[in-house]
Amino acid sequence: MNSIKFLFLHKKLTRWRRLLSKCVLVVVCLFIISMQSAYAGLNDDRYDGNIFVVYAGNGSLVPSRLTLAQALAEHKPIFLAFYVDDSSDSKKYAISISRVQELYGRVAEIIPINVDTIPPKQTYKSTEPGYYYSGSIPQVLVFNRSGQVVLNKKGQVAFEDIDDEFRKIFNLLPRTETAQLKRRAFNEFSSELAK
Repeated sequence: MNSIKFLFLHKKLTRWRRLLSKCVLVVVCLFIISMQSAYAGLNDDRYDGNIFVVYAGNGSLVPSRLTLAQALAEHKPIFLAFYVDDSSDSKKYAISISRVQELYGRVAEIIPINVDTIPPKQTYKSTEPGYYYSGSIPQVLVFNRSGQVVLNKKGQVAFEDIDDEFRKIFNLLPRTETAQLKRRAFNEFSSELAK
């Protein structure tokens, strides 16, 4: 009699385990199907990390070497760029900021400022980035050696506009009178070694 009860209980328990396993499997499948993808891209406003590392291949931009106050005190030409890591416009503009650093990073201070890091205040000093931020991104400013703003534009500012201002600051020939600057191909150096 005990063995019959045992077999009966064993069968019931086995059925309950199977039913519970099926229910858990259904719940897990529904959970996986209902999850939204966590992928971010160039054309969306999702955060996917430091935009200069991900989209410009230049992690050396953030954090900048000097603050705005330090660069102004040293009378260095300054390129100030306001951005947000989760903005498609900022992601698209990251390569332009990297290009400015590539050409002028040794002689001018390149300072990208994440707008989210600007502390909210009623008023800012002229040595603080918040003083120059106008509320839209991307926004770029170029300061001459005297600390005067010589360029202040919003949106996808053309590299040529920035380059023109730096050429004036450094007393260089206009772009129309010099050879066009070209970026070196990514594998150019490696291909020369292979010859």
